[in-house]
Amino acid sequence: MNDKKELKKQDKYTAQQITVLNGLDPVRKRPGMYIGNTASAGLHHLIWEAVDNAIDESMAGYCSEIVIKLIPGGKISVSDNGRGIPVDVHKATGKSALETVMSTLHAGGKFGDSGYKVSGGLHGVGISVVNALSIWLRTEVKRNNKLYYQEYKRGKPITKLMTEKGKVSGTGTTQIFQPDPEIFTVLDFDLKIILNHVRQQAYLTRGVKISVFDEREDLGKSKDGKIIQAPSYTFYFEGGIASYVRHLNSNNETEQENIFYVQKERDNIQVEIALQYCKDFKTGIYSFANNIPTVEGGMHLIGFKSALLKCLNDYSKENGILKEKDGLLTSDDAQEGLTAVVSVKLPDPQFEGQTKAKLGNVEVRSAVYSVFKDYFSAFLNENPNDAKAILSKCMLAAQARQAARSARESVIRKGALKGFTLPGKLADCSSRKAELTELYIVEGDSAGGSAKQGRDRNIQAVLPLRGKILNVEKSRLDKMLANNEIKSLIVALGTNIGADFDISKLRYHKIVIMTDADVDGAHIATLLLTLFYRYFPDLIKYGYVYIAQPPLYQLKHAGKVTWIYNDEQLKNTMKELGIDQEIDTSEIVEEGSENENENESEEEIEEKESAKKQKSFSIQRYKGLGEMNPEQLWETTMNPETRIMKRVSVEDVIEADEIFEKLMGSDVAHRKKFIQTYATSVKNLDI
Repeated sequence: MNDKKELKKQDKYTAQQITVLNGLDPVRKRPGMYIGNTASAGLHHLIWEAVDNAIDESMAGYCSEIVIKLIPGGKISVSDNGRGIPVDVHKATGKSALETVMSTLHAGGKFGDSGYKVSGGLHGVGISVVNALSIWLRTEVKRNNKLYYQEYKRGKPITKLMTEKGKVSGTGTTQIFQPDPEIFTVLDFDLKIILNHVRQQAYLTRGVKISVFDEREDLGKSKDGKIIQAPSYTFYFEGGIASYVRHLNSNNETEQENIFYVQKERDNIQVEIALQYCKDFKTGIYSFANNIPTVEGGMHLIGFKSALLKCLNDYSKENGILKEKDGLLTSDDAQEGLTAVVSVKLPDPQFEGQTKAKLGNVEVRSAVYSVFKDYFSAFLNENPNDAKAILSKCMLAAQARQAARSARESVIRKGALKGFTLPGKLADCSSRKAELTELYIVEGDSAGGSAKQGRDRNIQAVLPLRGKILNVEKSRLDKMLANNEIKSLIVALGTNIGADFDISKLRYHKIVIMTDADVDGAHIATLLLTLFYRYFPDLIKYGYVYIAQPPLYQLKHAGKVTWIYNDEQLKNTMKELGIDQEIDTSEIVEEGSENENENESEEEIEEKESAKKQKSFSIQRYKGLGEMNPEQLWETTMNPETRIMKRVSVEDVIEADEIFEKLMGSDVAHRKKFIQTYATSVKNLDI
């Protein structure tokens, strides 16, 4: 009987159920496949696609200036002084080349031999995707001393290719578009995100000038009647990635005086590398292929690391710096304290995955290896003081590695082999399925006690930390492993650390930082985030780290309890309830009693009712999790059905590095400057 029903269902699956998407319909149907998501990252990706086309013109030698404008009404304009998109009729489509490029997937000058030798947007879908996801788009092209333009709505042309009368000088392309609110959940462009991206592109494309104008607000006129100009930002770096390395190390004390830089073409591959060592412990190697960040590395990074190690070991042996008993430097020794940018440009990049996160071209490895090895060896011989400083740094790293290995073996391996299991203060959960379990890292025994009593013992584990953990930004691994709180956390996670890190052994797939809503709590959370970012980056990368959001206030009104998570929510809730917002929320107001008088006028009754309304509520401000009883902590912060948590992610690795260096590093002057700059923007500072 069941077989007959199944056959009947299969009979209904016919050619009529097969959907064919034409033109740009696939983009609107599945935008995430082309731009990642429809939130902030996807919104800004539209700008990157337009900018990438201009950068491609620059890399081809035809564009020297790019201008980005943020226009009122949620529009963006991206202009370049490149050659301009061709406007003549395309034989295959019968339409102008401009319309073909703007409204056809996989159409562009990046597939044949005559368009671009090197380009970032290798799939040829970029600007047509922008068109498909815009409620309105206008393309303007300057060619042949004329201005051509065409307008589109959601990817479809709404005008013919038009020509504006009058002589036009120069060449170039301008894309003006407005993202479609039917597609995007976020429509506000973030100036900071745009500036960070174009600054990086300007470093990677030496000699191109990129300007950004924020025209979204009408700034009016000055006292003398002149129109106040919109804020503008211009990026131009003649030094290319050498300037980039200098910028990245602006907050660091450097080991070597001269920045190493080389730009050379080998086997039709352009190799550009810059590096400088710092006194810091961390490594910052940033790789790019055709100006696209390859966050997972690839063949160019393998070639660079191999050549770096070879050069340093060869120089050490030739100059008697490393003795035979010392052994050779390892790759980790060679990279400690290193800031480097590795950029390659090649005709046919093969990226692994749609995100273009890893470069797979095997030939790039040998090109990078040979170029870097030749020129870095020469640099070491020509700059003996820099060479000595670099090798001293690497040998110090080797000594620390030996000490850290001994500490790690005694702390982690010894414990695992000899039956040392989990820290005694860890209240573990009963489930052993990591994908279901959660680890709450809480501040102190008081909050730990409430969390242990209020949790779901099946899936939630609690680890209380005593005081503030070590600032790992200033400490090596061996010193870190001597810290009891960090040691307990490492054992609880189960992944090990350093060279022995294994994410498959992670015991919990939600690691939740739960601290008090005060300055100390924020500091503890920052110290923990520094630990995860520097020594457990994969936990953040794969979305395992969260920050709990306990409520700040408990509002009781008319017998009902409302949990308030921030001051803005408190303000809005009080407004909805008709409560005077000038009331001091630090006091608990007791509930009022009724006092009716039938002889009072309507105005008097109304005034008394209003007064009663103001008195019939109470507000409690929670400064510590320990102030909540277990039931309250469960209801507000730990119950998966009602809690609010923030997942920790990193959108810009370079910016994240800079922030951690400023806030957690050893340079006090940079931290002081940062605090002075942003102090006035801090709301409700609790000191």
